[in-house]
Amino acid sequence: MSNNPNKAPAPKPWINAIHAYVPGKAKSDDGRELVKLSANENPLGCSAAAMAALAVAKSPAAYPDPDSASLREAIGGLHTIDPARIVCGTGSDELLNLAAQAYAGPGDEVLFSNFSFAVYEIAARRCGAVPIIAPDKDYGTDVDALIENLSGKTRVVFVANPNNPTGTYLPEDEVARLHAALPSDVLLVVDQAYAEYLGEDEDDGGLELCAAHANVLVTRTFSKIYGLAGERIGWATGHPDLIASLNRIRGPFNVTNHGQAAALAAVGDQAFVHASRDHNTKELERFVSVVESLGNHGLRPVPSKANFLLILFEGSLTAEQAYNGLAERGYATRWLPGAGLPHGLRITIGTSEQMDEVLQILRDLAEGSK
Repeated sequence: MSNNPNKAPAPKPWINAIHAYVPGKAKSDDGRELVKLSANENPLGCSAAAMAALAVAKSPAAYPDPDSASLREAIGGLHTIDPARIVCGTGSDELLNLAAQAYAGPGDEVLFSNFSFAVYEIAARRCGAVPIIAPDKDYGTDVDALIENLSGKTRVVFVANPNNPTGTYLPEDEVARLHAALPSDVLLVVDQAYAEYLGEDEDDGGLELCAAHANVLVTRTFSKIYGLAGERIGWATGHPDLIASLNRIRGPFNVTNHGQAAALAAVGDQAFVHASRDHNTKELERFVSVVESLGNHGLRPVPSKANFLLILFEGSLTAEQAYNGLAERGYATRWLPGAGLPHGLRITIGTSEQMDEVLQILRDLAEGSK
C-alpha cells in the first residue's frame, strides 16, 4: 500500500454534494463596512437584562451545565412545557441537523418545500439522505405538494413557519392537515425561528401538535427576536422519545455559560420581546406599503410574517442592480440567486431611520431604471 502524503482521505460521496451555507454579507466587495440588513438580526439589539447577565456569567474556564437545566426550566415556564420535553442546542441549526441525523440516513428521503431554509438540504445530505423539494405555491409552502411528494422512503418533513427566506406563513389548519397526512413513522419538524414575530392571535398550533403527537418536533431560536444570534442558542420540544434521541447525539456541552446566562435573562424580559415585535410590525407594514407603491416599477413584496421582506423585481430594475445600489449607499441585503430567487432581494427590518434610507434608495433606483 502506497503512502502518498498529498492524498487526503475521501469523504462520503453525500458530503461532497453539500453546498456549504453562505451567510449574509456585512461588507461590500471593496471591504467597506455596511449596515447589515442581510441576516435578520434584531435592530434593537438584545435585552438589557441579557447584556447584564453576560457580564456576570460563569467563568469560561469552567464547563457549562451540559443539560442547560435552568434555561430549560425557564423556557418550560414561559410556554407551559415540561422541561423534560425540551432540549437546547447551539442555535436551532444544530437541532435541525440532529433531527435529520437521528431519523434519516442513506436511502431515506427528507422532504421540504421549494424556497425553504437552506439548512434543510444540508441536514438531509449530511446524513446521507436524499433531499426532496416540493413545489411552492406563490413562494409559500404548498401542503398538497408536500403530501403528493411523500413516499415510502420519507422519514423527515421540514416546515419553516414563518418561512425563511420568503416570510410566508402556513396557518394552523394547514399545519394540522399536513401532519394528519403523515404516517406515524415520519417526523414533522416545525421550525418556528420567527414565531415570536407573529401577532397575539396568530399561532400555527405546532406546540400543541408536538404535545399531543409523538412524531412532531418544534424548534425555536434565541437568534432572532431575542437578539442573541452571536451566542448561538436554540431549543426544541417534542415527545420524550424524540428529545432522548437528540440528547444522545448532541454535543455534550453545546450551550456555553454565557449563552445559557443570556438566554435565561432574555426569557425573563418579555417586555423587550413585545417591544421588538411592535417595532417590527410597524416598520414592516410601512415598508410593504411603500414597496407596493413601486409596483409600477416592477417591485412586488411577498407577504411576510417575519422580520424581513422578500421583494421580487419583475420590471426593468433587477434584484442584482438593487442589491448593488443599496451596497453602494451603505446597506447589505440578501440577494438570493443561490436559493433559486435571482429576482429576489431579502431585506431585514432595521431601525426606523435605516428603513427611511432604504426606502429612499429603492425609490431612487426604481425611478432611475425607467
